[in-house]
Amino acid sequence: MTVKRIVANVATADVAAARRFYGDVLGLDILMDHGWIATYGNSERMTVQVSFAEQGGGEAPVPDLSIEVDDVDAVLADVRKAGFTVEYGPSDEPWGVRRFFVRDPFGKLVNILQHD
Repeated sequence: MTVKRIVANVATADVAAARRFYGDVLGLDILMDHGWIATYGNSERMTVQVSFAEQGGGEAPVPDLSIEVDDVDAVLADVRKAGFTVEYGPSDEPWGVRRFFVRDPFGKLVNILQHD
């Protein structure tokens, strides 16, 4: 298993407000925009990203972190083996990811995902 990226998610009732600062001021590209979530970063490299969301998709809560991995089912097995409770999923989402949510030891909701 290899972690491919980690994306911070910021809960907000106004996703579009992020564009002025992160897009216009900092010059980040919109990498994804589903209306309820917009992700900003560098379109040439996926190393710098931040998302702003009204909900976590499918009416799930907004996770504190999103961590993309290359084998979500292997991580799911490891999470369960370690005794952590899965709070959402696993789910194959219509926007092309398989994911689940789990709380880290500090109570942060973490979205573990793999792109199709």
